[in-house]
Amino acid sequence: MIDIFNLTANKLVDKLKQGEISSVEVCTQYIERINKFEKDVKAWAHFDKKELLEKAEEADEYRKSGKPLGSLHGLPIAVKDIIGTLDMPTECGTAIRKKMTGSQEAEIVNLLKIAGAIIMGKTETTELAYFHPGKTRNPHDYTRTPGGSSSGSAAAVAAHMTPLSIGSQTNGSVIRPASYCGVVGYKPSYGLISRSGVLKQSDKLDHIGVFGKTVEDVALLSKTLIKKDLYDNSTIYFSADEMLNICKKGPLFEPKFIFYKTKNWKKIDKESQKSFEFFIKTFKKNIEVFDTPSYFDEIPKYHKIIHETDMANNFQNYYKKSKKKLSKEMINAIERGLKYSAKEYAEAIDFMKRSYDSYQEVFEDYHGVLSPATTGVADKGLKSTGSPEFCTVWTFMGIPSISLPLLTGLNNLPLGVQLVGEKLDDLRFLGVANWLEKNCKKYAK
Repeated sequence: MIDIFNLTANKLVDKLKQGEISSVEVCTQYIERINKFEKDVKAWAHFDKKELLEKAEEADEYRKSGKPLGSLHGLPIAVKDIIGTLDMPTECGTAIRKKMTGSQEAEIVNLLKIAGAIIMGKTETTELAYFHPGKTRNPHDYTRTPGGSSSGSAAAVAAHMTPLSIGSQTNGSVIRPASYCGVVGYKPSYGLISRSGVLKQSDKLDHIGVFGKTVEDVALLSKTLIKKDLYDNSTIYFSADEMLNICKKGPLFEPKFIFYKTKNWKKIDKESQKSFEFFIKTFKKNIEVFDTPSYFDEIPKYHKIIHETDMANNFQNYYKKSKKKLSKEMINAIERGLKYSAKEYAEAIDFMKRSYDSYQEVFEDYHGVLSPATTGVADKGLKSTGSPEFCTVWTFMGIPSISLPLLTGLNNLPLGVQLVGEKLDDLRFLGVANWLEKNCKKYAK
């Protein structure tokens, strides 16, 4: 039997389509892996091996029929437990929704099924995708956080329990767990992937994101998910058909980057600082180090106003009817959100537009911006999910970002490098990310 754990998702899809391996064989290996490590990692909110094998058998029978196959046919994929599914619970990390299904199937789930993918289960999240931790542990060190709120999605890929997974980000919930768990985490530009059927935290800030082993793997998954959705007014018409091909080709010219240490640089542990300094030195002909623009200092304040106001609105039923089942972190956030004025909210929305308008000229001269993905390696302990402060600015602006597992820090733990690109330039952006990933591997050799 083929050892699937050494294969990228792209190679695995190819072997499935060619019939070199069956979907049942693939899913069986993942089941064995989950049986072995789930008791320690705790990445899954819902997983039924019987259901998975039944779906795999159906996929194999369909392939044998000779009918056209979708781009992800027979490939098992995990989805975060805030993404609506009708045949599995959607509990959103809270006891309030125990054993409840989504009111509708998420659009991205429909797109996965059309592409022939198998929804293998739901991955653990924090409470209502906010800060209060879920049960998941970091696969590299069970005593450390995997990050949040897409904790289970990142950990499941890192522990080789799934080839690909889907998460979400409202602040740093794709980039941070990707960095902590040592996988690729990609948050596309705002408006590319539908959020319909997904727990709504903040319409202005919510993004769907994806996890995989490589940049090409997240490109494979993303091009399937990028589609205009009439039920999500934020989505736009965007052609992603060539996303994987452009990603593989990479940039036409050797890229130039800005590296921001930001004012938070001193918060990063010393070992991680050394790793970043080595990275900058290695790519010195490609990287210029700059201070961040002064108006960046205002963004966390405005992000918080939008985020908490929207949560207060979207979670009001949970707050009014089931307050006792909510964490202190969630109650405090909702109560702060109730106190902001309409004027404060309007100012925050206006600043969102103005900040991007001021910033986009950076990409006229540079292929992307580099920065730490997190304040260092995964925090010790499971009572916190770590800080999203290196992600807030880019989420606020709605521009694409990706965490690449290029470095190691303290105790040889994973350390992500964050690459940021221009809004809606995602095709070229992933090509640049792929160049960076491949060239780092060359230096590692």
